[in-house]
Amino acid sequence: MRLILNLALLLLRAGALAVALGCALLAIAAQGGRWSATLDTAAHFSPLWLVGGLLAGALGALVSRSEERRATVAVATTAVVLSALQMTPELWARATQKTVQPPKGAQTLKVIQFNAWGENQDPVGSADWVIAQDADIVLLEESYGAGGVFHKRLRAAYPYRTGCPKGRPCHNLILSKLKPTERGDFAERPGARNGTAFLSVLYARFGQGEDAFTAMNAHYGWPWPAGYQQEQSAALAEKLKSFDRDKLILTGDFNSTPWSFTLQRQDKTFGMDRRTRALPSWPARFGRTGFQPLFPILPIDHVYAGKAWRTVKVERGPRLGSDHRPVVVTLTRASR
Repeated sequence: MRLILNLALLLLRAGALAVALGCALLAIAAQGGRWSATLDTAAHFSPLWLVGGLLAGALGALVSRSEERRATVAVATTAVVLSALQMTPELWARATQKTVQPPKGAQTLKVIQFNAWGENQDPVGSADWVIAQDADIVLLEESYGAGGVFHKRLRAAYPYRTGCPKGRPCHNLILSKLKPTERGDFAERPGARNGTAFLSVLYARFGQGEDAFTAMNAHYGWPWPAGYQQEQSAALAEKLKSFDRDKLILTGDFNSTPWSFTLQRQDKTFGMDRRTRALPSWPARFGRTGFQPLFPILPIDHVYAGKAWRTVKVERGPRLGSDHRPVVVTLTRASR
């Protein structure tokens, strides 16, 4: 029995040190995201390196011997400190984010951004939730995934549908209660490195004169293969130059977290305020396994808006049939 106990303690000590070392190395690698798209992939998962470091350090402090304890705790602290530093600016931005009450008579918009997912497990429930929100505009990625029943239920509530032309590499959809005055897309494969990921962007213009604005929806590929997502961001930034960004509302599944250097650079390049701050939206579930984590970990769904808009409310929706949770943002016009 003593032998078994000693072996178990040995494995726990070794495991604590190994996890602490792995998290520390990945947290250090994440800092290289300033210069390398490959290393920036590690920055996306900074919350995991932080939590892993905390758990490994606590376990090492409990079961390790004196010298091993110091080594494990020191390495774990490295992981925690570097990850915390990586995440702190975004967490501070959320803590200090300002919201306003809509001025009387001001134009106010409620928008939903939602990756409906190619394998949506509850299209009826997803559609019913969207309808219940009574949003003005719904911007969808992977809109095909929820199936026909999803779209049939939404059609009565949202009579105007802006989709991509057939044959284009685009699966976005904009649903609105407002009638668009113009529609367009720029779906393309800039420097495509695989056969599934591409820049998929759809937009619709609404209103006339001073009340006119554009709603745009984008979908990026994953952070790997490295470099592809950065090309998508650069391509979209170039397209945005032809739009009035002050009045633009841009939403999307960017597959990029706010503590990555990729998204930080994008925030500066786009020249609009990102209204979703440290708002995790993924994962709501893992594939068809049925496994549903208690809460999402990574903020990869975002809403940007130009300086003509003020933030009223930012919310995360519930777990629906998708592997993403929806994002709901209410905006109002800034004083003129």
